[in-house]
Amino acid sequence: MMPILYANQGEENIIRKVGGSAEVKRHLEDLGFTPGAVVTLVSSLGGNVIVKIKESRIALDKEMAGKVMI
Repeated sequence: MMPILYANQGEENIIRKVGGSAEVKRHLEDLGFTPGAVVTLVSSLGGNVIVKIKESRIALDKEMAGKVMI
């Protein structure tokens, strides 16, 4: 398991776990980051990432992206 930060660009991955406080987990789950969901890293710049999940593109800062484990 590793954070989405270290995924290969363009490669589909399955979310294994979402970490953080209850509030952070709920926020990420509301955005579609749930265990079993397919996520693709679109781009990464300085630790901040853009991912594609459920036909949407979402930007995450380094801290939030570190809580999404693939």
